[in-house]
Amino acid sequence: MSDKVDTKSFEKLDKLRSLRLEHRDLDDVIDRLALDPAVDQIQLKRLKKRKLCLKDQIAHLESDMIPDLNA
Repeated sequence: MSDKVDTKSFEKLDKLRSLRLEHRDLDDVIDRLALDPAVDQIQLKRLKKRKLCLKDQIAHLESDMIPDLNA
């Protein structure tokens, strides 16, 4: 019996946690900037685009972690 630990699963969980944290932080920043009438709209759009990209990465990682039941 092997005592090897599946490090890839832990790496994926760590990456997922990191992406979720960054997504949440960006959400807070976007909410605060949206209240400022003098905010740079291009910067705000870039932040929103980054947030969507993070959401896609999170969804992709989550789907990779679901076991394939067609085995």
